[in-house]
Amino acid sequence: MAVQKVIEGIYYVGSRHWDRPIFDELLELPKGTSYNAYIVFGSQKTALIDTVDPCKTHELLRNLDVLNVKEIDYVIANHAEQDHSGSIPAVLEKYPSAKVVTNEKCKALLIDLLEIKEDKFITVNDNDTLSLGDKTLQFMFTPWVHWPETMSTYLVEEKMLFTCDFFGSHIATSRIFGPKDEKLIYEGAKRYYAEIMMPFRKNIQKNVQKVEELNPSMILPGHGVIYKNPQFIIDAHKKWISDDVDNEALIIYISMHGSTKELVDYLSDILIEQGVHARPYNIAEASLGEIAMDLVDAATVVFASPFILAGVHPKIIATAYLANALRPKTKFAGIIGSFGWGGKGVEHIKSNLANLNVELFEPVYIKGKPKPKDFEQIAALAKKIADKHREIGILK
Repeated sequence: MAVQKVIEGIYYVGSRHWDRPIFDELLELPKGTSYNAYIVFGSQKTALIDTVDPCKTHELLRNLDVLNVKEIDYVIANHAEQDHSGSIPAVLEKYPSAKVVTNEKCKALLIDLLEIKEDKFITVNDNDTLSLGDKTLQFMFTPWVHWPETMSTYLVEEKMLFTCDFFGSHIATSRIFGPKDEKLIYEGAKRYYAEIMMPFRKNIQKNVQKVEELNPSMILPGHGVIYKNPQFIIDAHKKWISDDVDNEALIIYISMHGSTKELVDYLSDILIEQGVHARPYNIAEASLGEIAMDLVDAATVVFASPFILAGVHPKIIATAYLANALRPKTKFAGIIGSFGWGGKGVEHIKSNLANLNVELFEPVYIKGKPKPKDFEQIAALAKKIADKHREIGILK
């Protein structure tokens, strides 16, 4: 049975997707994920807060049956994306008197995405309230975490905040308040932030401040675990959304015949000698999710690739494109590699880093197998990286 009591009158009725391998058809989910939905029983009215992905609709409906829910008055839609809204049509079919409560932007998206009829909606504005009798729901707009229409729902009497994607984590667990291993929870939340939220860091800064000022007793997101200690996840987000970076250099590389790998290995060794934490990722085998997580805090990222068909390797271009889309707070970037007869690889990478507010080091591209003078250029690049890290105060 997936139903679990949160507190008296409030139950978890969502679904765990234990074996979902990938999210948004892009990034891996080593611990699965969940689609969290909550039912709130008031003395006069009942509200369902968010639903689940359409592939798990049957589980949500079963959970409502387990609780013997005869009537739902309101379905609160905090976010229009289908992994949270996709089961709304099925819920409305089962409970035909229910109304969907959301904001105007979310309403428009739900009509487009799910073809819900307009007369099924009740629209709310920021800070509006809705009475369930002895319980009051208050709506707090949190735009661009990570869509323009996102909002959170606050249960006033209990000071509980239902945040949907905001503060979510990619982890499937039978413990709704989280496994005992805080590191596992932290990493699941960081993976989620890196893959979903990082491009909207500036907007999230404002919304985290709103939540901290609200001082909720509990944060109940739409993915992952519930936080009985909200400060844990608030502090984690404050670190991730800050402008602070770590003394770390990611080296994202691929090598066809070994020359580029020689450069990467040498660069890694020299960086370590200089006191910089180097982390090479062979993109032919590495997890994009792991790379995204490290991009959250890394001060420097270096792309290393051979030339192929007069340009850099397509996997490097794809990774640079992803980094560009995620908009990490990285401060410095480098480009290195090896070529045989020529091409425009450097320009290809540069054109895919336009969104990154970075200082770009002079590229180091060598012809064929690295020679002593080539390693000297790589050593000089390592020193520049270390000097920059010292300059911003992250390397002593």
